Amino acid sequence: MEVLVMITTESSKENAFRMAKLLIQNKLAACVSIKQIFSIYKWNDDIEETKEFEITIKSKLEFQDYLVEFLHKNSTYDVPQIIYKKYHAEMKYYDWLHKTI
Repeated sequence: MEVLVMITTESSKENAFRMAKLLIQNKLAACVSIKQIFSIYKWNDDIEETKEFEITIKSKLEFQDYLVEFLHKNSTYDVPQIIYKKYHAEMKYYDWLHKTI
């Protein structure tokens, strides 16, 4: 049994929580985890160092395209990080996820 795990980031705790709540309310995710991270990346020929909030979204495989579209529409970033992978899930978790969304 496989589930989709998608990771994105937001610039503030408030934006991350807003995104997480929207995902849950719109039944696009069964669970969303948020953790504070520190990122170093290149943007417009400058090296940026910033605090961000990583958002991990647990969802159904068939929601992948909807989630990508949702993140493009709701992210505060011009180019949001959107990375994802299929994972094998334990049966009880898989069942809970599919009953939840």
